[in-house]
Amino acid sequence: QVQLVESGGGLVQAGGSLRLSCAASGRTFSSYTMGWFRQTPGKDREFVSAIMRSGGSTYYADSVKGRFTISRDNAKNTVYLQMNSLKPEDTAAYYCAADPFFSTVVGGTPSYWGQGTQVTVSS
Repeated sequence: QVQLVESGGGLVQAGGSLRLSCAASGRTFSSYTMGWFRQTPGKDREFVSAIMRSGGSTYYADSVKGRFTISRDNAKNTVYLQMNSLKPEDTAAYYCAADPFFSTVVGGTPSYWGQGTQVTVSS
């Protein structure tokens, strides 16, 4: 079992930056691929980014490529999402996710989810 707790959401103006954090507890953090998803009311949850166990490979949705950066610190059991050049369309609840397999995270069906943190970008 893995417990995930996100933090760092908030209100920011367009063009600004935020850094989300996701602290994991439970089984060995480095055994899991970690990911970020987002969701707005009435829409399906959308994949944002993923990072493999060692942090050596990352993957991004086209909508955030070049603006968002995912990273992880296995010593701190934490994954981060640095969000720059934020746009109003980035407004969503952001969720951290974990799964042993990279393909499962990217495919949108990870085994573990956090409770979410709200990001609001004003125009």
